[in-house]
Amino acid sequence: MTYEETINYLYTRLPLYQKEGTKAYKPGLQNIEALDALCNSPHKRFKTIHVAGSNGKGSVSHTLAAILQASGYKTGLYTSPHLTDFRERIRVNGNKIPQNFIVEFTEKHKLEAEKISPSFFEWVTELAFSYFASEDIDIAVIETGLGGRLDSTNIISPILSVITNISLEHTYLLGDTYQAIATEKAGIIKDNTPVVIGEWDDRYANVFIEKAKGHNSKIEFAEKNIPLKGYQYLDEGKLVLDFEKYEQLIFALGGIYQLKNAATILQSVAILQEQGYNITDANIREGFAQVTKLTGLRGRWEILRTSPKVICDTGHNVGGITYTAKQISEQSGNALHIVFGMVNDKDIEGVISLLPQNAKYYFTQPSGQRAMNVEEFEAVASSYNLKGEIFKTVPEAYNKAMECAAPTDTIYVGGSTFVVADLLEYLEN
Repeated sequence: MTYEETINYLYTRLPLYQKEGTKAYKPGLQNIEALDALCNSPHKRFKTIHVAGSNGKGSVSHTLAAILQASGYKTGLYTSPHLTDFRERIRVNGNKIPQNFIVEFTEKHKLEAEKISPSFFEWVTELAFSYFASEDIDIAVIETGLGGRLDSTNIISPILSVITNISLEHTYLLGDTYQAIATEKAGIIKDNTPVVIGEWDDRYANVFIEKAKGHNSKIEFAEKNIPLKGYQYLDEGKLVLDFEKYEQLIFALGGIYQLKNAATILQSVAILQEQGYNITDANIREGFAQVTKLTGLRGRWEILRTSPKVICDTGHNVGGITYTAKQISEQSGNALHIVFGMVNDKDIEGVISLLPQNAKYYFTQPSGQRAMNVEEFEAVASSYNLKGEIFKTVPEAYNKAMECAAPTDTIYVGGSTFVVADLLEYLEN
């Protein structure tokens, strides 16, 4: 098989939640456990950090990996979904998994694996574990795909569990209350393993406290332990953060939602230091400042150009857009242009209600079966007094925004990871 044939096999033969939604979701660990046994349990050959949460887990995972890399540890990183290249999901020291490893792994295991009938995510999770083991890494940062308790990644025994926050997302799978979703996320907490919770929230903090107590696990709430003293934006889309121990900490990720993620990262690093990891202040600063270069992270309040200013961001639910909408509204310039689309399993009205009305909208839909029909999306947006035009594809919407925007205007592209993915792929090609 060629690499292209292999990727086509994965996309067409294995159910992919990214494209198909709930019908591709396979709850439970029986499939991944069977796959793992088939591959001789590679995840047991390296240490792991497990990261879950409704928002911010990608930023936290990438930055932790960047700090570990800067500290000299050979570091694996497993995240999802990808934006333009499947291989973005699996990295070692920032380098994407080689094409030949994907081909060889698939050819070696596909016949036996088909008897197990794994989902796309289950297969890719085992691919990541096998690659990390083959590379003899020191440690891997593993991001959950969806939830926690029944997520395919939850067969690992990490040295640290991290839960960023909770939002009412994927309620049809995880439950429709904060407590129910927190219970699913808390499923990654393991016996005698420290856990970091990013945010304190009275609606669900007790779920994590009781779960940690039941597992005899030390629990830390980053937001309480490491309060932010102040921050400022830099013109190039970065943040300067002031914490008691880390003043003037430059963060390459400039979204305002990173203020809470930063405390989560610092709390996690403090626990790793307690465990004996040799991570210096200089390593921490390098990881924060160079995360995009060290790990290849994209799409988090990323400034693509400056005249007009074009910003893309993968925020896609109420929890994320609450912060992003405020930051969008604060952009200086003559006018604000917003290219926006969503997938149909999100809280559409909840997100739309947060968006600024003083903008020109270019409504669109991302590629993929989960995309919300743009005509239906525009109808909902119109009921919230958001006005604009309809475009069938993200590139069409973006090009129209570029045509209409003055050099001093701002164009924001977002609403879904897949809207950003479509834009980046278009620009790269």
